[in-house]
Amino acid sequence: MSEYAFGRPIGKIIHGGDYNPEQWLDRPDILEKDIEYMKQAGVNEATLGVFSWAMYEPREGEFHLEWLHEIMDRLYENGIYTILATPSAARPAWLDSKYPEVMRVDDMGIRRRHGLRHNHCMSSEVYREKVGIINRKLAEEVGDHPGLLAWHISNEFGGECFCDLCKAKFQDFLRKRYNGDIEKLNHEWWATFWSARYSDFSEVEPPYANGQIAIMGHKLDWRRFTTWNYADYTRSEIRAIREGSKKKDVPITTNLMKRFYDIDYRVLAKELDVISWDSYPLMHNDWESYEDTMIEGAFDHAIMRGLRKDKPFLLMESCPGSVNWSEYNKLKRPKVHEQFSLQAVACGSDSVQYFQWRQSRGAWEQFHGAVVSHLGTNDTRIFREVAHTGETLKKIAEVEGSTSRSEAAIIFEWENWWAIDYSGGFSGKTKKYDTTCQKYWEALMRRGIDADIISVNDDFDGYKLILAPMLFSVRPETAEKLKAFVEKGGILLGTYMTGYVNENTLCYEGGFPGAGLKELFGVIAEEIDTLYPSDKNAICMTEDKCFSVRDYCEILRVSDAEVLGKYKDDFYSGTPAITCKKNGQGKAYYQAARILPEELVGFLDMLISDAGIKTRELPSGIEWHRRVGADATYDFYLNLSEQDVTLSGLNGIDLVTGETINGNVTIPGRGNLVVKTV
Repeated sequence: MSEYAFGRPIGKIIHGGDYNPEQWLDRPDILEKDIEYMKQAGVNEATLGVFSWAMYEPREGEFHLEWLHEIMDRLYENGIYTILATPSAARPAWLDSKYPEVMRVDDMGIRRRHGLRHNHCMSSEVYREKVGIINRKLAEEVGDHPGLLAWHISNEFGGECFCDLCKAKFQDFLRKRYNGDIEKLNHEWWATFWSARYSDFSEVEPPYANGQIAIMGHKLDWRRFTTWNYADYTRSEIRAIREGSKKKDVPITTNLMKRFYDIDYRVLAKELDVISWDSYPLMHNDWESYEDTMIEGAFDHAIMRGLRKDKPFLLMESCPGSVNWSEYNKLKRPKVHEQFSLQAVACGSDSVQYFQWRQSRGAWEQFHGAVVSHLGTNDTRIFREVAHTGETLKKIAEVEGSTSRSEAAIIFEWENWWAIDYSGGFSGKTKKYDTTCQKYWEALMRRGIDADIISVNDDFDGYKLILAPMLFSVRPETAEKLKAFVEKGGILLGTYMTGYVNENTLCYEGGFPGAGLKELFGVIAEEIDTLYPSDKNAICMTEDKCFSVRDYCEILRVSDAEVLGKYKDDFYSGTPAITCKKNGQGKAYYQAARILPEELVGFLDMLISDAGIKTRELPSGIEWHRRVGADATYDFYLNLSEQDVTLSGLNGIDLVTGETINGNVTIPGRGNLVVKTV
């Protein structure tokens, strides 16, 4: 990797993944064969130690790290770097037996027992102390190892604890959030409802399943607290590593998980030097097409890319075959693995990594896919495909360090997601905030616009178009930012369910959208109609241009906006449904109903045109992404169809073949093309 992320250049895209040599310490023949096979597969990295605590410290205070040093030495001697995980994701039995407070309490107030993984209380000072000890030991032993590429904190953070330690910490979190004023909390939680008022912060409990679950602000603050606690815990792990290591500049990450609901990744990302995540799409399922699955994966990559736009992210885990945890564990079909891997790189990843290198003989993940199967040979289909992917990654290695740039963005917020889901009314089945954002992103992609996924706290400068689907929870300062964006020439889209509540889920008075947004859009949503699946409506802009509507329809009161489209049916037939208001040099569009996803492309065309963003006409089945480096631009074309597709008007160098392109190129079914232009 280049210095932008890892402190030392290795000049290549990372190719590797989770390796568990501690499971095979009694089989030196296998450990030797692993090195040989890794080199054959083009592997240049191995992630070690994710679940190794019981091997590192089999009894309290008794450490055995020599085997780790030996493995790292052997890997490095063969050109394979190490990303070293801290082992905190799964505790040894002695720790739980001696210190039961480290085990979580569930939302019924019952303490869990030893077992599985991620069964630890993030608030436990004992747990943090014991993790700190093993982390410092690891840092002292191998923190300055020349093969150490990065540190990997724990593994796939998730879950909650409802113990008394977490309750006390939650209360302290609330004291700070509400400046020690319990009446401020009562107001923001609207706690007079159902006599839920508190006289002191010490009376507030977590939202136990058998306790207070009727206050939306309470549940939202619990999510905020849980996120904060994970971030605070992460800082404690990082501190121990830095204290024990002679080299202080080795970057630190942790592996995130798709659109994981329980943690606001935007908060956690601030603690990390580089973003990494685990991608396990359910390929070849029976409810969507292969193309739909891939495009959804690209959206998830865009979310990760947006957490740290200044540098590439890492694909920390993926599976070249089949997982073992789905209802149906289906194999990736031929050619799919390489296309999936190149998609990650196209979207901004500087790595392709796997769980796992070699299948475990027993326990929970014994049948989870791997590069080396229980057959133990290098002549399997999956091994050959991984090796071929390794060769391809070597050929396109110069894209490493380049980033993605876009003139369009979509706002996606975890706190907004929670606020929508915790709200009453509407429908419990069709809110679907995250997938709604995804569908807008997909619509832009089909016009060749690889939009960024951003936060309301990000800088809006440089964007010409911002889409803010279902921005239900809005702070006044966010409304001011959106207003400034439009006035400076930006094109903004707001939709149904915009600006209904403040950051603590209190409804705005004076009409929706609140916080000043009704002046920006020039409309008030007087009512919202929730539709049954059998209900249908449409928005017509002209007699010949109508968009099908499902799920939600707001009934608007228009003040000074231009009406562009009206409802076709129901008692609100003929009333405004799409509006536009000029503000300064820009425009604020409002879409009052949910348009069918497949029709969003046509609807967004006028916004794209207003924004002056260049589109790309791509043949059906072609997915396109661009990365930009200091001296070159790299265009990735993925043929998601099974048929050959010809692209015209291309110029540059085919990075895989080295051939010059000038005109038409035919990409075979499930084939890929990477074009470099200078």
